[in-house]
Amino acid sequence: MVIAVDFDGTIVEHRYPEIGEERPFAIEILKMLIADRHKLILWTVREGKLLEDAVKWCEERGVTFYAVNSDSSERFSEAKSKNFSCKLNADVFIDDCNIGGLPDWPTIYKIISTKRTYSQILRAKFAEETEDQKPPVPSWMFWKK
Repeated sequence: MVIAVDFDGTIVEHRYPEIGEERPFAIEILKMLIADRHKLILWTVREGKLLEDAVKWCEERGVTFYAVNSDSSERFSEAKSKNFSCKLNADVFIDDCNIGGLPDWPTIYKIISTKRTYSQILRAKFAEETEDQKPPVPSWMFWKK
């Protein structure tokens, strides 16, 4: 699976143009995704030196991306032109600007590894947590017992 991952607010806390603190479990989960043979693309608005700093920050922590701001590693070195689309071809996008916000990184891993939606995971968790909290059935509702 090809997974595009935002940097600021997703891998690290928002401190742009500086690099914020790592979000809990971000690096560990990214390493797990790489170990699971997914292709990760760093997908960020950073350019030039700021982009190089972000890539270096990740590499120092053991996360090397398949590509940066493009579909393939070869395009990273190409200059952008009027005819080059910046739209990525990825199966999944992990970004703090998702509708509903960014799930925690362990949940992101669970979504990808189990191929379930966030909604399915939340429903299952809610059902599990409320299973023993069902109200008692009144005696006159004998058919529900």
